[in-house]
Amino acid sequence: MKLTANMEDYLEAVSFCADEEGMARVSDIRDLLGVKTPSVTGAMKSLAREGYVVHAPYSGITLTPKGKRAAEEVKKRHAIFSRFLVQVLGVNPKTAEKDACRMEHVVSRETMEKLHAYLHQQTDDLSD
Repeated sequence: MKLTANMEDYLEAVSFCADEEGMARVSDIRDLLGVKTPSVTGAMKSLAREGYVVHAPYSGITLTPKGKRAAEEVKKRHAIFSRFLVQVLGVNPKTAEKDACRMEHVVSRETMEKLHAYLHQQTDDLSD
């Protein structure tokens, strides 16, 4: 199954909400994403079926290794876009966060790699 933008957002939310033991609560994910509890529960069931999370009713949610890789990839894309929008284009940070959240789901791997390389080059140029 290819992850939808919505499912990627849920994985990213689980990652952000996880405590020291790697456990996230449905209520924390719900509050972060501004959705209703049944939406989180349904998404977790789908992600569990696909091997991205482990979720038992009335207990916490943990990312599987597959889920951690997917969540980290989404977070990386988000960070790259946010940094580009703020540092290169001068977009307001709050606007950049919202836009990065949308952009992170639709860009190709090639474009992400080029953007990452560009930002890395810009950092190198500043340190010279």
